Amino acid sequence: MSCREIFYHNPKIVAGCIAEWQGRILMCKRAIEPRYGKWTLPAGFMENQETTLEAAARETHEEAKAEVVNLSLYSLYNLPHINQVYLIFRGVLVEGRASPGAESLEVALMDEADVPWQDIAFPVIRESLELYFDDKQNNSFPLHYGDMRRLGHNFEITRY
Repeated sequence: MSCREIFYHNPKIVAGCIAEWQGRILMCKRAIEPRYGKWTLPAGFMENQETTLEAAARETHEEAKAEVVNLSLYSLYNLPHINQVYLIFRGVLVEGRASPGAESLEVALMDEADVPWQDIAFPVIRESLELYFDDKQNNSFPLHYGDMRRLGHNFEITRY
């Protein structure tokens, strides 16, 4: 017997934020799996009934008890090997205030020299951070988008 219903397995959308304050950005040390104890930008799965911008702001609040304003889309990466699409926004951290939320062990404002590059949780976050610090030197922040595909233990990145 068949129920005659179709169940789709669609990609998940992850929205996050590069929250800036006086030349530094907000980073979170993960208190959850996967990648417990590794550093990332505040980001997470989009929920029903919200926009991607709202999701990025909400995740920043949940993970770092921080408010962000003036959000604009900065990078979009397709990760077909894990069925995810990452949207990273840039925004201004209100009054530079942040503290760990339930999903963060700690939060910190960092400049490029402070970023613990060896302890970044996810390759897509590393990619977005590298692009961000390159763009910051030029004071030009174009939209970046592309694909990240797993090749064994490495990733192939195609930028468009």
